[in-house]
Amino acid sequence: MSALPFSHVLPAPSRLIAVVDPRVPLAVKRRVIEPLLNRTFAEPLAEGEFDALEERRVTLDVEDLGVRLTLTLANERFALSDAAGEATIRGGWREFLCLATRREDPDAMFFQRRLMIEGDTELGLTVKNLLDSREEGLSQGHLGEVLRKLDALAARR
Repeated sequence: MSALPFSHVLPAPSRLIAVVDPRVPLAVKRRVIEPLLNRTFAEPLAEGEFDALEERRVTLDVEDLGVRLTLTLANERFALSDAAGEATIRGGWREFLCLATRREDPDAMFFQRRLMIEGDTELGLTVKNLLDSREEGLSQGHLGEVLRKLDALAARR
């Protein structure tokens, strides 16, 4: 099976949401999500900013969507894993959206328990701090486009 061009995979937020559905096989999720993450974070990955996550596993649990993705870093690239995360960051989709777009202060969301870290808290805080250190948030590139569309949908609701 040949790979679809990236632009055909992610023009709409609904397609990204569909691919993270728990019924979608991990292999399909990897083909869509891994390139998106690795393109989004290409520069900080190359500069070693995420080296603290090498061979570690963090689960993102978007409770209200039933989405659980476990990320790891191997050979300076993000990958999805089917193993359990050492740390889990849990919350609703709007909270993750606010975290990614820097619409709200991440520390405030954790203190208000709108986002929670379970398991290896130090690892979870490392991930939060790495994302928070990105001045533009995740608003660049294809992922930024998807997040802006999701943000607009959230604002209308």
